[in-house]
Amino acid sequence: MKYFTRILCVLAAVTMSACSSGGGDSGVSPPPPPPPPTGGIGRTGIAIGPISTFGSVVVNGVRYETTSANFTINDAAGIESDLSVGQVVVVQGTMDANGTTGTADEVIFDDSVKGPVESIDIPGSSLVVLGQTVLVTADTSFDDGISPASLEGLTVGDIVEVSGLPDANGNIVATRIEDKPAGTPFEVHGIVSGLDSANFRFNINGLVVDYSGATLDNFPGGQINNDDFVEAKGATLGAAGELVATSVELENALAGGQDGDRIEIEGFITRFISATDFDVSGFPVTTTGSTTYVGGDATDLGLNVKVEVEGDLNASGVLVAEEVDIRRAKAVRATATIDSVDAAAGSVVLLGITVTTDEITRLEDKSNVGLEPLTINDIVAGDYVEVRGDEFPAGSGSILASIFEREDPDPDTILQGFVETISDPSLTIFRDENDVVISSTEFFNRLAANDLVKAEGTESADTTITATEVEFELEL
Repeated sequence: MKYFTRILCVLAAVTMSACSSGGGDSGVSPPPPPPPPTGGIGRTGIAIGPISTFGSVVVNGVRYETTSANFTINDAAGIESDLSVGQVVVVQGTMDANGTTGTADEVIFDDSVKGPVESIDIPGSSLVVLGQTVLVTADTSFDDGISPASLEGLTVGDIVEVSGLPDANGNIVATRIEDKPAGTPFEVHGIVSGLDSANFRFNINGLVVDYSGATLDNFPGGQINNDDFVEAKGATLGAAGELVATSVELENALAGGQDGDRIEIEGFITRFISATDFDVSGFPVTTTGSTTYVGGDATDLGLNVKVEVEGDLNASGVLVAEEVDIRRAKAVRATATIDSVDAAAGSVVLLGITVTTDEITRLEDKSNVGLEPLTINDIVAGDYVEVRGDEFPAGSGSILASIFEREDPDPDTILQGFVETISDPSLTIFRDENDVVISSTEFFNRLAANDLVKAEGTESADTTITATEVEFELEL
């Protein structure tokens, strides 16, 4: 595992020649995905997942032509340029026989939550927005308006829009976070609990919603019930921090889905009884003896495992999966200047490491060039990029990128990976996983094989990083 070995060179702050070149039910009801319109893919169906790139819209590895598509952005008519990579969308259309291209009739985006930041937990990689816990992972893209492009770029009181996927604990695992101007209306999706119909209030996780003056939409009999999945909108918060709702709408997962529809969903397993009885983003899934698995097998399934499932809807409204793709991790990270590009192979080399891209790699240009869409054909040697992904194939020493971002040039170089062997150099700064400065002795007393560490420093001509700071990282 070449780049893992390279981390050890980072820790030792020596040249590469000194290193081997090496070639059950949680009891929590998570929110379902936002409802799409009637219609579908191929024989009818629905695709849900984050946008990977544009030039059309790419979702779950399928590139949809959007020339004639209608776009709905947060319940209003929009256009493709209103969307950004990382936003979770619903696509309706037709898919070509090859399964990699299609034509979209409808593209719908609705945020998970939009409102003021209540708290930020940088060590815990999370924040709270309108009472909703938002988890930030290596799969989170930040808008250019947030600087630095991380939790450190946010402050309490900022208005943000979060798009993401629900996990089994009712959290939102953010795929994109954008800043919004003051005066932006608030919005939240979630499951009703603690209903107090006498006082016109209910809870969505940690948020109290006052619906005494709200317009109610789609509720049978005009009544809200506990466990309803709703969208609540409002412009203000009350004295106790409650959302003063102007509208509350009942929403249903995959509304209009019919027996035989083609369904593709990327998300976390939010309910798990067995490999033949589980939910993805609140939507029921079953597998059969003919289901194929990518990236693992049935024994790898469980709560909060991220998957993409695709198959047909049966008469009971259950997705019968033909394929379950267990999504790869994104713990490995490299930020550096590109040495060379092989556009035909969809790969680049940086720090002597080959980085490959595929149909689900999320590409975004965060440099001043701001090219959209960004493709591997637009990348040249000397570009400064950040890639996140994992070693693939195992033992190859190459990184298969889940996220590939071009940034403005910077002298800093970052490499993050798992430790294989350990040596004890003298470096400038060591930190623990809570970003607390610790001594070199304490760091190396704790350090063990397979720990995830990040090293920052400068790159020399022989692809060595001379590290100025090394810290433990939490694998999320």
